[in-house]
Amino acid sequence: MTDEELLVRYRETGDRELFAKLVSRYERELYNYLRRYLNDTEMAEDTFQAAFMQVHVKCHHFQEGRRFRPWLYTIATNQAIDAQRRNRRHRMLSLDRQRQMGFSGELGRLADMLVSGDIDPMVWASRLEDREWVEDALEEISTTMREVIDLVYYQGMKYREAAELLGIPVGTVKSRLHAAVLKLAEIWKRTHTVTR
Repeated sequence: MTDEELLVRYRETGDRELFAKLVSRYERELYNYLRRYLNDTEMAEDTFQAAFMQVHVKCHHFQEGRRFRPWLYTIATNQAIDAQRRNRRHRMLSLDRQRQMGFSGELGRLADMLVSGDIDPMVWASRLEDREWVEDALEEISTTMREVIDLVYYQGMKYREAAELLGIPVGTVKSRLHAAVLKLAEIWKRTHTVTR
């Protein structure tokens, strides 16, 4: 069955196995998208669950003839934006609390790293080094360009799917991608100029 047929059958029957099939089809792909979007594994896990909770709640609003994948990504992206807003508010409250207690944020993060059970910090740093330049460069381009790069390059969506998800024409997707690649090339030249 197609994703659309699974959702419609789930809506009609309430069969949890049909819903579980939908979740398993998108488990890796959507989670990876959210992890990159949020840059935080815990938030990505929570947002993934919240997105499928919304699919369950809103399945009666899904219109037949519509494609499931862009609908799901729209829901997930909105959930990710909400999670970022909540996280920002939480961080602001935490910083205020730390200031009141006299702790510096850097000291607290260092202490957390020392006592955590995560992988060795040197291994972690070397893994991040390869991606660091790309992530820094992506921060310098506009949000609209970043969205298109994420959907087309990271998620492997076709131009048409990205356009449908973002609610823009296919030509706009292509022009944003082109502009993003030119901007990244410009940043590369600027940051990798050899001085003698």
